[in-house]
Amino acid sequence: MRQVPITRYGPPEVLVPEEAPDPVPRPGEARIRVRAAGVNFADVLARIGLYPDGPRPPAVVGYEVAGTVDALGGGVTGIAPGDRVVALTHFGGYADLAVTRATRVFRAPEGLSDAEAAAIPVTFLTAALALYKMANLSAGETVLIHNAGGGVGIAAAQLARLRRARIIGTASAAKHQALGAIGVDHAIEYRDAEREVMKLTKGRGADVILDPLGGESFAASYRMLAPLGRLVMFGMSAIVSGERRRFWRVLRAWRALPRFKPLSLINNNRAVFGLNVGHLWTAEAQLGPLTEMLLNEFRAGRLRPIVAKTFPLEKAAEAHRFLQNRSNIGKVVLTT
Repeated sequence: MRQVPITRYGPPEVLVPEEAPDPVPRPGEARIRVRAAGVNFADVLARIGLYPDGPRPPAVVGYEVAGTVDALGGGVTGIAPGDRVVALTHFGGYADLAVTRATRVFRAPEGLSDAEAAAIPVTFLTAALALYKMANLSAGETVLIHNAGGGVGIAAAQLARLRRARIIGTASAAKHQALGAIGVDHAIEYRDAEREVMKLTKGRGADVILDPLGGESFAASYRMLAPLGRLVMFGMSAIVSGERRRFWRVLRAWRALPRFKPLSLINNNRAVFGLNVGHLWTAEAQLGPLTEMLLNEFRAGRLRPIVAKTFPLEKAAEAHRFLQNRSNIGKVVLTT
């Protein structure tokens, strides 16, 4: 098979295509002939060496794929070779063959391309867990979505729209028009976020805030919460500056992290959640039904994946650079 491992920590060029033996599915597993694989910021962190859960190089990353079932291990039911599917992969997605547990494999919605199908699992699952499970977003509430032009941000905007929420999204000015087209009510620049949110909410603050930035942003987001507000933190992109590790940047972001105190939470009537989908691989009883719900929304046409750009598998380095430069509006996808 073809695969693109991280050969060592470093810039995008450490992603080097190679040939490797075909993986063999074990009992309970499915092998997928990959047609498209999602690229996530966690992959960038793993490449740089700033993702604690990432495998040490040389290693193949990638959390989500779309394609056809190629082979099955023993005891697998419900899917068959030839079925068109999307799947969550605990690494190994940057390849033209990927093996994962069969319970993480789902039939792909008809009418979507392979690239569109691969854009669904991680981003929409993260957004649904944040908005629906943790924050329990309700109709009429105001949600602030940081990095609203990214994959999770666009997924969150669509899911918030289904709940009839008012949506504020931070992004660079070049992305504001595109965000308006997908239902963001107020697109603002991040540096103006605190002032603009309080102005738009007449001093009340946002009911729900999704923050993947980290560092000082977590503290600012907490300050912007309305009474009974909920902050969901699901990333630390503030630790990245450039294409290599810079420990001063990590230290600065770490030192800027707020220390949430129980009495402060109680007295301010606020809630703070942390979300890491990569630590939920054993929670299949919860992830499976939520994933099926999302796929049904795609089948009904109420959700749609937005692919910013596709790159051939061999050009994974270019895909990483494109994503890390924040050039995307939507999902970055590799194709085989």
